[in-house]
Amino acid sequence: MSETKRNQFNKREDLRKERLEQERRLKERMGKVKHKIAVISGKGGVGKSVTTANLAMALRWKGYSVGVLDADIHGPSIPKMFGIHGQRLQAGPPGIFPATGPMGIKVVSIDFLLPSEEAPVIWRGPLKMAAIRQFLSDIVWGPLDFLLIDLPPGTGDEPLSVIQLLPEMDGVIIVTIPSEVSQIVVKKAVVFAQKLNVPVIGIIENMSGFVCPKCGAEIDIFRSGGGEKIARELLVPFLGKIPIDPEICKASDEGTPFVIRHPDSPSTKAFINIVEKIEKFIQEREKLTKT
Repeated sequence: MSETKRNQFNKREDLRKERLEQERRLKERMGKVKHKIAVISGKGGVGKSVTTANLAMALRWKGYSVGVLDADIHGPSIPKMFGIHGQRLQAGPPGIFPATGPMGIKVVSIDFLLPSEEAPVIWRGPLKMAAIRQFLSDIVWGPLDFLLIDLPPGTGDEPLSVIQLLPEMDGVIIVTIPSEVSQIVVKKAVVFAQKLNVPVIGIIENMSGFVCPKCGAEIDIFRSGGGEKIARELLVPFLGKIPIDPEICKASDEGTPFVIRHPDSPSTKAFINIVEKIEKFIQEREKLTKT
């Protein structure tokens, strides 16, 4: 064997060993997380990250230990919504430790590694998959009841990477809005999950109607019922509707999760109801695995 071929062989072998070691660490780290749920959408602009952040807070409110992985490499927004933008991940002998958000929620995001808010991430697919694999294998999450993974829109590299790396995932939650365009695209997300044999926990219809704070009247600004219609057509659960509330946007911009600031609003009650349905799904899934 020539020197060049020997070096190439050694390099491939080193990469293989490194990959196996990463997989071992990933299995060990994720073994301490009871439930892993990905939040996905067929298209951008449906409020998926806002939904993820507030579901995480609603779960924490109910007493669960919660972590959030912001896997949107190009548009990370979870740190801003949790008011922890600018923090940095800390490393130690066991690995890399998550940042700490409101009520002790553990957060990991590429945002914590960028030199500035304006710095873009210009990576191709293999680099993005390597980063996600490293997030999952090197982060010391510790024991968690729930890890919510906020995925970028669509059915490309990042969603595929996470689902392939976490075969024991409990399922995916799909976020949509009532528009017909979103309905068409969200069907792709449902079929995507089904083709990968990942359970669909359910569909959430965000921006579903507006409740007037003065008179309580409901107005369907962006129509309503699209998410429920898709759920019926594709035979997947419908988790609920989250009404439009200007305070959701304001709270997110100011770094305070909406469900904390407005615990009595109709939208917060919608988030709590959705969490209860997630709990029921997990309980039923656990019963099936035990039988």
